Amino acid sequence: YIQSAGSGHVTSHGRSILLRALPYWDHHIPLPKLGPLYSRLVTAFVALICFINSYDGDFVFDDSEAIINNKDLNPDTPLSNIWKNDFWGSNLSSNSSHKSYRPLTVLTFRINYLLAGGLHPIGFHVLNVALHCVISVLMIDVFAILIGGLVHNGREAKLSLSPKASFLAALFFAAHPVHTESVAGIVGRADLLCALFFQLSFLVYCKAFQGGDKKFSVLWIFGSILLCAVAMLCKEQGITVLVSENMHTFKRVAGLVRSGLLMRWRIMGTGPPSFTEVDNPASFAENVILRIVNYNYYYSLNAWLLLCPWWLCFDWSMGCVPLIKSATDWRIFWPLLLWCCLMGLVYQALCSQDSNKRRTLTFGLVLLVIPFLPASNLFFRVGFVIAERVLYLSSAGYCLILAYAVGYCSCHWKKHKVCATTLTLLCVNVARSAQRSQQWRSEQSLFASALSVCPLNAKVHYNVGKNLADRGNQSAAVKYYREAVRLHPKYVHAMNNLGNILKERNELKEAEELLSAAVHIQPDFAAAWMNLGIVQNSLKKFDEAEQSYWNAIRFRKKYPDCYYNLGRLYADLNRSIDALNAWRNATMLKPDHSLAWNNMVILLDNTGNLAQAELIGKEALKILPKDHTIMFSLANVLGKQEKYKESEGFFLNALKINPNIASCHGNLAVLYHRWGKLDLAKRHYELSLRLDPSAPGTKENYNMLKRKLEQRQRTVG
Repeated sequence: YIQSAGSGHVTSHGRSILLRALPYWDHHIPLPKLGPLYSRLVTAFVALICFINSYDGDFVFDDSEAIINNKDLNPDTPLSNIWKNDFWGSNLSSNSSHKSYRPLTVLTFRINYLLAGGLHPIGFHVLNVALHCVISVLMIDVFAILIGGLVHNGREAKLSLSPKASFLAALFFAAHPVHTESVAGIVGRADLLCALFFQLSFLVYCKAFQGGDKKFSVLWIFGSILLCAVAMLCKEQGITVLVSENMHTFKRVAGLVRSGLLMRWRIMGTGPPSFTEVDNPASFAENVILRIVNYNYYYSLNAWLLLCPWWLCFDWSMGCVPLIKSATDWRIFWPLLLWCCLMGLVYQALCSQDSNKRRTLTFGLVLLVIPFLPASNLFFRVGFVIAERVLYLSSAGYCLILAYAVGYCSCHWKKHKVCATTLTLLCVNVARSAQRSQQWRSEQSLFASALSVCPLNAKVHYNVGKNLADRGNQSAAVKYYREAVRLHPKYVHAMNNLGNILKERNELKEAEELLSAAVHIQPDFAAAWMNLGIVQNSLKKFDEAEQSYWNAIRFRKKYPDCYYNLGRLYADLNRSIDALNAWRNATMLKPDHSLAWNNMVILLDNTGNLAQAELIGKEALKILPKDHTIMFSLANVLGKQEKYKESEGFFLNALKINPNIASCHGNLAVLYHRWGKLDLAKRHYELSLRLDPSAPGTKENYNMLKRKLEQRQRTVG
């Protein structure tokens, strides 16, 4: 696809080459012919207005795991960790790892974190939007080469043989609503970076052949392969650029792809990731024919999202797309229609008399299909039914074919009708992109938007319920959790969360039934075992509760919260030594576990081990120097030992941190009362009663103090 206009100045013969190479339909496209700079500015502007309203959105959905909970972003974590861990921060050798190896994407997240001085989403979102604008602009050059070839004049300046077609295709790409997940969702950074280096690899590869097919630069070829490797380290899909670049040198490309896949397999270490039936139900169908039919149905749904991106959803799993199980299912029509359309395009790409048409459709199909192959289930099982983000690169092929269709129709239909239709399509896409990116600004709006698209998706109801619960609306959350369990009776996470809410509402019997069912379905569900233990403890089923806690610890060795709850159980049973050991384990696993530290101090205080309580309290404050609850407990211990001055210091420090603690004022007043500082005692008794008039014992102590003061006054008088 490389052409040259000859050496030196463009001759009349050179101009005739350009005229023959120029697609006849390009000048019919209903767009003004803009210069390179203006066409790039317009494309960038369209990309910007589509997604700019996501710039100050929150961290949503998968951002929690990939960014908020990913320790690899923290500057205190060794930088080498990003090369050992997966995209979500788990070690690649772990069985729970998703094996998604994208260290360069994680590196950009880390840079965002460093520049912003913490987890502030605005910087992450701004970079995503900027990347989409750059990619959309570069698409002009990519499309120009794919449509018209790489043509140079005598001064080695690159010429575009399809200025209108490449511009229109780039506009379609910039405004396509299916890109919202990749742009507005920060996790989509992987797709954006992969696409960027995919483009750069392709353009550098073309640069290597600017002297003609028989002359090429090894240095530029090497640069292209290096950029391909960078794309693959941003997202696995990047390896497909090798196939897209040069289809006719199949053996060389196959060798490079094979090397890349072998390296990818070695990185995965323990083998491919394990997914469950709810992630990708078709891949678990026992009948091979059923698997093939459903895979093809998934392909048709992906094609429909490109054609009509109105029904967009953050998650398409868990019953969102019911399986086709019989030949009488009317949905079989859609895969058949898809293959008829594809075969028609392939026929036109191979057999048309028009070389420009063959070229455009061929590269459009290559760009549409090849980047999608890693998500097709053909080579390995993927962990989703449909994922809009995987269409980011493939949509470029669709946009190229669509631009050709507009050019073809402009040649054969009334131009003003084609112009109106094209303009309407662009405006609708811009509006839909802006609306969809608005929905991605918060989890509340994102999850709610999915209810009408995938009402059968249990995960959608679960996420809506979780979002409501996080915002304190537990009554509404119960409704959605119940619906999630109804749609998917083995949805253990929904059962666990629903059980927790019922536990807090003191509906203990149903909570126990739900949590028992959850651990029966998934015996290694440590969190459900712990929550079941809490419920059983509340029901006075102490032996069962203890066993549930130990089951949780068996399945999650490092579980500080479970040790803490186990300690509470032992404390209720007056097994003080066991309680102290459990809380000590909690603090060893999680040194800043404030509740465990505080409970140890209180238990030792209550059992009369004041010296040990003092040691534990001071040890805790070395780790948690601003924890006012531990200061309060330690101050009480010191007061009982008549270390009044030291006790006073801890009480006052606790009140500096939180001056509105009635019990702290009350106990400080008792300390002053014993110490003989009666005026100070009176002041703090009054402050305590002002904050909590019903504070137990405070009023009686205050009355005792008043009598003592009156007696002293009479004595003085």
